[in-house]
Order: sequence, then structure tokens, then C-alpha cells
Amino acid sequence: MGGFSFVTPTEFVELPSEGKYYPDDHPLCGETSIEIRQMTAKDEDLLTSKTLIKKGIALDRFIQNLVVDKSINTDTLLIGDRNAIVIAARVTGYGNDYTLKVSCPSCEKEQKYVFDLNEAEVTFGDIESAKKLKTVSNGDHTFDVKLPKSRVTVTFRLFNGHDEKRVIKTLTTNKKKSQNNTVTDQLKSLLTAVEGDTSSATIEYFVDNMPSFDSRHLRMVLKIVTPNIDLAQHFECLECDFEQKMEVPFTTEFFWPE
Repeated sequence: MGGFSFVTPTEFVELPSEGKYYPDDHPLCGETSIEIRQMTAKDEDLLTSKTLIKKGIALDRFIQNLVVDKSINTDTLLIGDRNAIVIAARVTGYGNDYTLKVSCPSCEKEQKYVFDLNEAEVTFGDIESAKKLKTVSNGDHTFDVKLPKSRVTVTFRLFNGHDEKRVIKTLTTNKKKSQNNTVTDQLKSLLTAVEGDTSSATIEYFVDNMPSFDSRHLRMVLKIVTPNIDLAQHFECLECDFEQKMEVPFTTEFFWPE
């Protein structure tokens, strides 16, 4: 009797970046979608591995396992593209209904609420709005922005998986040392030049001394130009009828629904 054989189904996930912000030699340069296979029980093991969770790489291994094209280094995927993969995998694995307990911002009553993950919207990065904020795309996967307070022009790139891992590691280290350098650490990672100067010493000095008004402006611009998945959905309190758009919170229930 022949052995049992089963091929895990695959699907194509739309990339928020549309392949625009990858180097020319990257497998996803110019690609608008990526092929992933659907979740399996083995993938669930990755998400619950205490060793991988402790190292902060459980989600990285999960994404790496799902991507069909193994020539793609998933650490180089932009954050929005990684988010698209994770959400698509969750939908095919457990369905689009995401039920969890949330507290009403008005009456603080905790209640179960159902978010529909199929309502997530792809945002491709609003370059036109960014232009109004003195920001231009350099056409080489970086952006220039003239900061309003210091009048300094800085060059920055978009977040990818490497940056995410670095931030997680830094947060863990800072927590042990009772430090909080999250904002400056992120900006130092993303800035590639200050007034054309690409030296790490100049970038570190500027970030440490930049006005908070400029820091906030830079983070706002980064959010505007970053292709991503918008999970904000309409929330209506069952107790006080309060309504507003709410960002869908990610909890352990995201991959382990009741």
C-alpha cells in the first residue's frame, strides 16, 4: 500500500509595498504579491515554542516557514508586507472572525467584540500627502524630509524584519537595565544620512539632540509613507453606545482563538 501524500494548499498575498521599496536584486522587487502556504499544526508549534518566544524569533520562524520561495530572506521583508502575510495566514488558519475582550474607551466596560479581519485595508503609502510635509521619494528605496524645527534634511528608509528583531532585542535589554531608548534607537536604525552625511557618528549625534517636534514630525512622515495593513475598525460599545474607530489589538488570542 502506498504512503499517504498530502500537499498543503498555497495562496497569493497582496503586498502593500507592491515591490516598490526593495533593491533591484531582491526577489520581491517589482512584485505585487507573494506566495505562502497555509498554516499547519507544525506552524502552530513554532508559535508556542517557549525557546523561540524567549528569543523573540517565533514569529520570524513562522513567516519564514510560510513563504514558498526560499530564496527570499524574510528578515528583509518590509513590515507592512510581513503584516500582510501574518494576517492572511491567520484568516486561512482560523477564519476571519477575531473575537477578544476589549474595554470601552468611554465607560471602561469590558466586553467581547468581534473584529472582521477581512475588512483590513491595504494602504500603499501616501506619497502625495508626504510631499506636503516636505518629503520626497529618492527612487532608491529611501526618502528625504526637511524637518520643520531644525530645518535639517534627513534621509530615512522603511522598517523591515531586521529592524523589528533589533527593536525587540533592544526593548528586552533596556527592560533589564530599566532604560527606555525606544524612540532614539528606532530613529538611529532608520536614518541613513543627515544633510548628506552618512556616518553613524553624525546620525547618532543628531538623533540624540534633535528637537522633539522634529522627532514627532519624522515619525508621522514615516507612518504616512509606509505601506501597511490598516486594521482600524468601527467599534460600538454594547453598554453605553459609544462609537469610534479602534485599532484591532493583537493579543495571544490572535493565533489561539477560543
